[in-house]
Amino acid sequence: VQLQASGGGLVQAGGSLRLSCPASGRTFNRYTMGWFRQAPGKEREFVAAISWSGGITYYADSVKGRFTISRDNAKSTVYLQMNSLKPEDTAVYYCAAGVVTREREGQNYAYWGQGTQVTVSS
Repeated sequence: VQLQASGGGLVQAGGSLRLSCPASGRTFNRYTMGWFRQAPGKEREFVAAISWSGGITYYADSVKGRFTISRDNAKSTVYLQMNSLKPEDTAVYYCAAGVVTREREGQNYAYWGQGTQVTVSS
């Protein structure tokens, strides 16, 4: 599975961005999909995840109520809608895929895309 995140950019605080991550391969709908982020000088952290069917979603407390993860299995794409962005959301965002039981732990994901930079100005 190859993943390619896009949609990042520079936005003012309070603004919105939508990240996309299309996947290659025919097994997309077998995988849990996750979004993670890494800010300069910080460790990678979990943002959100969605089950293979899209029926179950998981969010970090820091983004709950502001971010929404979704997926379109027909398009083999996962999305992250980010609203009410804050400067502390500034990071490189990565999408990941895997057959996982611990959705919040990055080491459980087998496939990773390159990151997309999100910068939120105050």
